[in-house]
Amino acid sequence: MAFVRTGRFVTHYSLWGNHKAPVLVLGNSLGTNFHLWDAQLPALAARFRVLRYDMRGHGLTEVPDGVDAYTIDDLAGDVLALADALAIERFHYSGLSIGGMVGQRLGARAPGRVLSLALCDTAMTIAAPQVYRDRADAVRKNGLESIGDAVLQRWFTEGFLKAKPDIARGMRTMLTRNSVAGYAGCCLALAAMDLAADARRIACPTLVLVGARDEATPPAAARAIAAAVKGAKLVEIADCAHISPVERPAEVTAALTEFFASVGVAA
Repeated sequence: MAFVRTGRFVTHYSLWGNHKAPVLVLGNSLGTNFHLWDAQLPALAARFRVLRYDMRGHGLTEVPDGVDAYTIDDLAGDVLALADALAIERFHYSGLSIGGMVGQRLGARAPGRVLSLALCDTAMTIAAPQVYRDRADAVRKNGLESIGDAVLQRWFTEGFLKAKPDIARGMRTMLTRNSVAGYAGCCLALAAMDLAADARRIACPTLVLVGARDEATPPAAARAIAAAVKGAKLVEIADCAHISPVERPAEVTAALTEFFASVGVAA
């Protein structure tokens, strides 16, 4: 395990691969940790030095003291602080859900540092922000266990939940063992965000990927990002819900490796 101070808290991360290869940062979704990308790691490590990290308040990363609500800009700043702490100047980035929202902000905020973006199962805005304010209140009052079953229904298709019950159970455990404060703070970041202007400012090569049955950040949201980001490539994965790297690992791996090959990252 590796830990490093990033500003006001300590971040848990894993840096894997040839130290001479370009760096790819992987951002997790709300309620998961960096193991979200386990299935993709072998293929991505053939091209990159892969930097996975747990978002603040998730996995083994601390929460900053005295901060109840985060912003997407805060979370993007965490990535830049981690890169600085590890002496990484420029990097590629792939993030899912809130991780993809962080990617959009990074592309606009630090265009000189972000070489390419893969934005997976994400959106520029949330259609019903009050849902996330209410969820923050719910987990603060009743804990993460109280939302576990409902979250799984949004993360995966019914077919996957029936076919892969042990994986579903493990993902539920991943969710419930996060920090309540970190989860709630990220919910409030989602409720407050509007990344439409950021998406239009992204100039690096960009892939937008979405599960065709994603209800949390639906295909229409992905198409809107692809329309806003000049030259973006859109990939929709059939029979797949929100947590696509777990539900359809082979398809997500193929889409990512094809995209990064197209932007000149050699295997």
